[in-house]
Amino acid sequence: MVTIGVYGFTVGAFFDKLTGEGVGLLLDLRQRRGVRGPDYSWANSARLQRALAAADIGYRHVKELAPTTELRRLQYREDDRQGVGKRNRIALAPEYAERYTREILDPFDLGALVAELPSDSATALFCVERDPEACHRSLVAERLRAEHGLPVTNLRPG
Repeated sequence: MVTIGVYGFTVGAFFDKLTGEGVGLLLDLRQRRGVRGPDYSWANSARLQRALAAADIGYRHVKELAPTTELRRLQYREDDRQGVGKRNRIALAPEYAERYTREILDPFDLGALVAELPSDSATALFCVERDPEACHRSLVAERLRAEHGLPVTNLRPG
């Protein structure tokens, strides 16, 4: 397993990281599959799926693992309180992490997901934040490591 975000990557660097790690499947963990701003328009769902197909990388939207709008708003309030923007957040709010785990991750059948992963390539957990510690994908990755023994590498730009 690898994790990867959008922020900080160009489209070329993003795909270089994926192919360099032997990724054969990207799991999109976003609720809304768009990214604001021209620098990241390549990561909007339709464009991203076309580019993944051209790179022979599978795509699956796992909306059930996306945070709800309410949870995202909780995190945004904490970001505002700390004076940080989404693009430079370095950690999740403790309440967000606890509620995401209880409301989203605990009820989800990760075993069924793991059973469907390709055995001949790596799988990427994908969202927008640059740093996995600032994103719910880190919670999913940690659960996959702890309960299913999957090693996880966090891919970052640069």
